[in-house]
Amino acid sequence: MENTRRRGAALEEAILQAAADELSETGFAALTMDRVAKRAGTNKNAIYRRWPDRLALGVAAYKKLTTEIQPPDTGSLRADALELLRRANQHLSSPLGAILRELLAAAGGAQALTGQLPEQSADAMTAMWLLVLGRAVARGEAAPEALHPRVATVAMVLLRNEFVTRGVPTVADGIIVDIVDEVFLPLVRRRGRS
Repeated sequence: MENTRRRGAALEEAILQAAADELSETGFAALTMDRVAKRAGTNKNAIYRRWPDRLALGVAAYKKLTTEIQPPDTGSLRADALELLRRANQHLSSPLGAILRELLAAAGGAQALTGQLPEQSADAMTAMWLLVLGRAVARGEAAPEALHPRVATVAMVLLRNEFVTRGVPTVADGIIVDIVDEVFLPLVRRRGRS
C-alpha cells in the first residue's frame, strides 16, 4: 500500500475543507479541533501548527465558504445602495450569516481576525461603497465631498446595527429603504452644501 500522507498545501486544504464542512453543518459554537482533525484525516497538532486556535480556524474556514461580491451598477445611487443592503441583509440572515455573527461575537474586538472576514474587512467594504458612490458623483447624483469612507459606509453600518442591537434574524425591507432614503441619500447629497 502506497503512503498517502498529505503535507503542505494539500494538508492545509484538507483541514480547511473539513473545517468549512463542520461550520456549515454545526456552526461555530460546535466547531472543535478534534472533529476537524478526524474529518480531515489528520491530528490536532497539524491544525495548531497552521491556526493558533479554534477562532482563527473558524475565520479561515468561513473565508473558504464565501465568494467575492461584485458591486451593483444599476445607473442609480438609490438602486445600487438598496441592492448592496439587500444582499448584505440576505447574507446576514442566511445560515452562512449566522456563522458570521457567531464568529464576530467570538472575536469580540479582535480586529486582526474580524478584518480577515470578507464582509467585515473595512477596506473591502469601504472600497465597494466608495466605488458605488464614485459612480454616483460622476453622474451628478452625489456631491464630490461625499466620497469619504465614513459617509460611504454609513448605510452598511446602520444595517449591521439592526442585527447587533436589536438581535433580529433579518431586517425588514422597510428598514433598508428607510436607511437609504432617510439617512444615506440625504447625507451624500448634502455634503457639498455645507
